[in-house]
Amino acid sequence: MAHVLGIDIGGTGIKAAPVDTETGQLSAERQKIQTPHPATPDAVMDVSAHLVQDFGWTGPVGLTFPGVVVDGVVHTAANVDHSWIGVDAAKAFEGVTKLTATVLNDADAAGAAEMRFGAGKGVGGTVLLLTFGTGIGSALFTDGVLVPNTEFGHIEVRGKDAEKRASELAREEHNLSWDAWAERVDEYLAHMEALLSPRLIIIGGGVSRKSDKFVPLLTELRATVVPATLHNDAGIVGAALAAEAASATLHL
Repeated sequence: MAHVLGIDIGGTGIKAAPVDTETGQLSAERQKIQTPHPATPDAVMDVSAHLVQDFGWTGPVGLTFPGVVVDGVVHTAANVDHSWIGVDAAKAFEGVTKLTATVLNDADAAGAAEMRFGAGKGVGGTVLLLTFGTGIGSALFTDGVLVPNTEFGHIEVRGKDAEKRASELAREEHNLSWDAWAERVDEYLAHMEALLSPRLIIIGGGVSRKSDKFVPLLTELRATVVPATLHNDAGIVGAALAAEAASATLHL
């Protein structure tokens, strides 16, 4: 299977594109629709189905979700409507589109893409990817193997979830300068390094395109810190890879 549709469901936007899973490149222009508010299962599935129709897609689809996902079922929903909790997202999507669906955590998808095609390619040991956006997503790898659903954005820093202080949304809401935000990110990453001692930390999400504004300001770390190579497309690519892997398993 060379081309698979990936859909990346986020707190602010839902992005989709077909992916060439052999190269990690998008094989058509990415489309994005604003995440509905409230972001209920029905509303989000309607947007996702609209994106499927826009691409005229008929094959397997991979979807990311901003929360813990186990066997397609949503267990947490910090940045979308809490009515998602307990929903079998894969079955819900399949019911709307009649297509085979694979659903996984959004940061796990982004991490898988970066490990396969991007900044983590060929890196052994412990690698931590963190996506800074509406919240902070995390993906942890040891010798290339994913430890799923880590949700390190909810580690407590100064009495609050880290993502309430150090996400890109927090930077925008508090009108923080890059220097001031970098101090918060630095403090958070130091917590993560104390817990995990990663060899490499990959910074993902849309803010990765502006890495030159804050990565040079990070001073408290032993780990190498680099921006994600696939930037904000990593979730789409990782979703497609997951759907391809699931399809291959079904046909064994």
